[in-house]
Amino acid sequence: MITTVIADGAKEYEFIELLKTRAQNADKNVIPVVSEIIESVRERGDAAVRDYTVKFDGKAPEHAEIAAEEIDTLIASCDPAFLETVKRAAANIADFHKRQVQQSWLTAKDNGVMMGQRVRGLRRVGIYVPGGTAAYPSSVLMNAIPAKIAGVKEIIMCTPPQKDGTPNPNIIAAAKLAGVDRIFLMGGAQAVAALALGTETVPKVDKIVGPGNIFVATAKKLLYGTVDIDMIAGPSEILIIADETANPKFLSADLMSQAEHDKLASAILLTNSESIAEQTKLELERQMALLERNEIISSSIDNFGAIIVCSDMAQAVDFANELAPEHLEVCCVAPMEYVGKLDNAGSVFLGSYSPEPLGDYFAGPNHVLPTGGTARFFSPLSVDSFIKKSSFIYYTESALRADAEDIIRFADTEGLTAHANSIKVRFDIE
Repeated sequence: MITTVIADGAKEYEFIELLKTRAQNADKNVIPVVSEIIESVRERGDAAVRDYTVKFDGKAPEHAEIAAEEIDTLIASCDPAFLETVKRAAANIADFHKRQVQQSWLTAKDNGVMMGQRVRGLRRVGIYVPGGTAAYPSSVLMNAIPAKIAGVKEIIMCTPPQKDGTPNPNIIAAAKLAGVDRIFLMGGAQAVAALALGTETVPKVDKIVGPGNIFVATAKKLLYGTVDIDMIAGPSEILIIADETANPKFLSADLMSQAEHDKLASAILLTNSESIAEQTKLELERQMALLERNEIISSSIDNFGAIIVCSDMAQAVDFANELAPEHLEVCCVAPMEYVGKLDNAGSVFLGSYSPEPLGDYFAGPNHVLPTGGTARFFSPLSVDSFIKKSSFIYYTESALRADAEDIIRFADTEGLTAHANSIKVRFDIE
């Protein structure tokens, strides 16, 4: 059962060190396996992808790319009520991300100098979407919608086939609604390699985003540099800050909402109330027995879960900032007071009626978030993730002449005489 820790300035930080061990990537045996897959795809292209699809997924589809007419047939098989839910979620996600759009800009000075920045979307982006037992249509929306808003010219999606070789209809429906341009039925490290390197049928992309298992994550990591990636995501995590007014029934349910993802997931409660700590522990036992994924939840809670009793809320905030969690809930009497104090978190959920699943599916902010403490320096996936920027400079002759002496001095100081010469020749400077 979940561990209870009385914070003393040391024990809670020992727990952080424990959490770090789970993310010290699983099995080093994965790297040589993934490296071999990447090289095989590099050399053999589509044939290698097909062979690995049969090996890992059980059956390869007759055609890797899903045709437009097949997409329409698959969507027709979806639950109409679910499709309406997807549309409403997509509208919320689009509304949030449209507010992130950056504009190109130009500034002109009195001496005729002009400078600026050009912002535009990437040319082609690849989205990886799990499609087997872990099929997440919500991930399609979260990855494709901001890419489309950013102005990405072409979105290519890869998703593995189900055991019978067919696509997951709900994923395909979400893809069409989100504006995905082409869909390929392939998964695993081989799909990531195909997107990064290109094959006879899969076009080479500029960036790959989307969740996946350890093989997918390792492939993204190994191919970074050949292609850009969103992030190397680790096991999911939730941290809840709760005062004495919080509802233990809500707290335990929210802790388990992340624990069910993975046996390596982390679920932590910080509270200034020993009573809340004890009641939440009892609620965890009661509710866990009623849930389908209780074996996974139990393993996660036992190994990487904790209830930490803090001396006060200030201590809880300090610890939260140190841990820098993926998801951070604030279940306190005045949650908005904490917004300016919580500096390190992927996404913050304020109040007892803003549970983490609200952000996972529907509210609008992105659910692709930094994990493993990387929220100290990484941000959620956003429109910014799909753009590139170029600066530009225009100087007149007189403006360059006015700055020539300073530029030459910099170049000479750094020993780069050709740099200095580039300025000197324009003005016959010896």
